[in-house]
Amino acid sequence: MSGAETQEKDLDQGESLLAKIALEAELADYSPVKGCMVIRPYGYAIWEQIQSSLDKMIKETGHQNAYFPLFIPESFLQKEAKHVEGFAPECAVVSYAGGKELEEKLVVRPTSETIINYMFSKWIQSYRDLPVLINQWANIVRWEMRTRLFLRTTEFLWQEGHTAHATREEAEVETKKMLGVYKTLSEEYLAIPIIDGIKTETQRFAGAVTTYCIEGLMKDGKSLQMGTSHYLGQNFARAFDTKFQDQNGQLQHVHQTSWGVSTRLIGAIIMTHSDEKGLRLPPKIAPIQIIVVPIYKEQAEKEMVLKKCKELEETLKNDFRIKTDDRDQYSPGWKFNHWEIKGVPIRINLGPKDISSNVVEIVRRDTKEKLKNVPQQDLRQYLLKLSTEIQENLFRQANDFLIKNTFTVKNEKEFAEKINSGGYLICFWCEKTQCEEKLKQKTKATIRCIPFKLPVDQNQEEGYCISCNQKAKQQVIFAKAY
Repeated sequence: MSGAETQEKDLDQGESLLAKIALEAELADYSPVKGCMVIRPYGYAIWEQIQSSLDKMIKETGHQNAYFPLFIPESFLQKEAKHVEGFAPECAVVSYAGGKELEEKLVVRPTSETIINYMFSKWIQSYRDLPVLINQWANIVRWEMRTRLFLRTTEFLWQEGHTAHATREEAEVETKKMLGVYKTLSEEYLAIPIIDGIKTETQRFAGAVTTYCIEGLMKDGKSLQMGTSHYLGQNFARAFDTKFQDQNGQLQHVHQTSWGVSTRLIGAIIMTHSDEKGLRLPPKIAPIQIIVVPIYKEQAEKEMVLKKCKELEETLKNDFRIKTDDRDQYSPGWKFNHWEIKGVPIRINLGPKDISSNVVEIVRRDTKEKLKNVPQQDLRQYLLKLSTEIQENLFRQANDFLIKNTFTVKNEKEFAEKINSGGYLICFWCEKTQCEEKLKQKTKATIRCIPFKLPVDQNQEEGYCISCNQKAKQQVIFAKAY
């Protein structure tokens, strides 16, 4: 059995679609190391678009990029009890290197709170050194038992922000601010509507005081955690003795945050926007926003058409990521299919008749609509408007799906009937962990978050816990998740 066949065993419908499109659109391929993936150039180009958009927003909020080592002394993870307990099963550990046993084992980073705190304890001495606002773009290794392309791989790419503050209030403002940045990225760039809120204690990041999240509903009805932002309190500061002298000359532990998103976002794009033809990319993060396909039969036509295509590309390149597919070995029909699979938002078809009439034919990837006889002289403004329409339409379709598949349930019987069909279930919860765990054991569904705002209007201020039927005031969102 091949590596790909081994890794594709037991995929459910949604995961099968994800793997199919990731492979056919040439986004990724399976590595010879089980659980790892190779991100192909087109997939990496999507990540670069996401990365550049997010990096700009991160820097606009005052953060600076840095880089910390891949290897972390094993003793560092032992310093924060909840942290080591949460990550121990996923850690890859190096015990032999340079031809000999290491004096201290090294953990391949599953996240960087510990080593960054070690450095913070050296850098921070006074309130004048605060806040420290650091971001890192890096790779992470977590030894996952059940891996899936983009969604959950042994190694993945991400950014992780780490900040230190003088007060709890300042740190909590930071945590929520960065969650807001992720929401903007998801909704305005990826065209994926999200629900933002707070994780319950059982879903909280190991070592955090509070974990905030953004959750997206995929087309198969499962929820995907797309990003998290954590208020760490002083837990890591105490473990690493990260202190500062305040304005009164007193030593205080810093308050900290951490937050991150990963290449899982590419999986979210695939599972939110794909159709039977393949990928559909939002224009804002598409590596190629416009593909130009020349159409000709004879050599004389070829030269004329290719020249016009290149002129068109030159005219539009300052406003769009545009490419002419001038490969001679493939037919126009083959190219149409190829770029549909890859999800390029706009295709321009250009042949001799179009040139003589000074028009082009445009095909929208989101709706498959053909727009004939578009005048070339108005093309730039037309395409700018069309690009915005496609971006908004993809978001609208995904948001309509989210609302259509969000249900209010009032008792465990309704819950059991609905949960296997997928979607979000809104219900009251008494805030007891045992009720949350009971439903998880029965249905494999979890509380995705305590939402800041429900996706559908609710007038009820109190009801009855979905599990124990006791009076409750807290509404939560349950779903099956990746």
